Amino acid sequence: MSPVLEVTDLRKAYAGVHALDGVSFAVEAGSITGLIGPNGSGKSTAIDCISGFQKLDGGKVMLAGSDITGRVAHHIARAGLMRTFQTVRVYERLSLSDNLAIATQQFDPATWVDEFLRTRRYREAVAASETRARRLVELIGLQRYYEAEVGILSYGQKKLVALAAALMPHPKIVVLDEPVAGVNPSRIREIEEALRQLNESGETFLIVEHNVEFITNLCHRVVVLEQGRKLAEGTAVEIHTDPRVLEAYLGMTPEMAAAEMRGAS
Repeated sequence: MSPVLEVTDLRKAYAGVHALDGVSFAVEAGSITGLIGPNGSGKSTAIDCISGFQKLDGGKVMLAGSDITGRVAHHIARAGLMRTFQTVRVYERLSLSDNLAIATQQFDPATWVDEFLRTRRYREAVAASETRARRLVELIGLQRYYEAEVGILSYGQKKLVALAAALMPHPKIVVLDEPVAGVNPSRIREIEEALRQLNESGETFLIVEHNVEFITNLCHRVVVLEQGRKLAEGTAVEIHTDPRVLEAYLGMTPEMAAAEMRGAS
């Protein structure tokens, strides 16, 4: 696998306080990478800077070999990096199918003239969008709600709709901001399984999340931030046994973690 996203020496300060101080990491194509850390560690700032919602003070962001450093959010989205937000953003009074159709409008090749004249390009774009939508709805397990108003869905289901909407334009990577925050445990398992199936179908994800169990169950690699710097990076097993992470993020020493593991067994 090769990196689809490469972040190098990311820097961001607010009134002299370093929210990001030289953070570097990469996300391999076809992988799921987690980004974790204590409150105030710089996770949200990192993805805001990567996705163009905040301006960097320094560093470089490469997307599939192209430099997207400093571009505005909608240009980065067009380049192939889509994202979701911690607070779910959907059109409550529109159907699930309409929500997904809207998600592709700014990306499809058809113009308003094509739509007005119902040209072949317009018809092909509509057909491709519906095919993609039905496939994604199947993968997230919401087939029976395809024509239902999104407002009737649970909060966790709406997060799945937002995920599918981000995937509609065939992005190179999707950045997920707290995908299971405020979601009940049964829905968390559904979201985890949906992400696993989407990844098996070829999608790439970078996930910011406080739920460590969710991250370690799902992610191929995990990056840990603390006070704006990268503290550690590795597999879920490596992160769980890293003394720096145990003390800084999990709030326990290696001896405490070993005792907890012995008690669980």
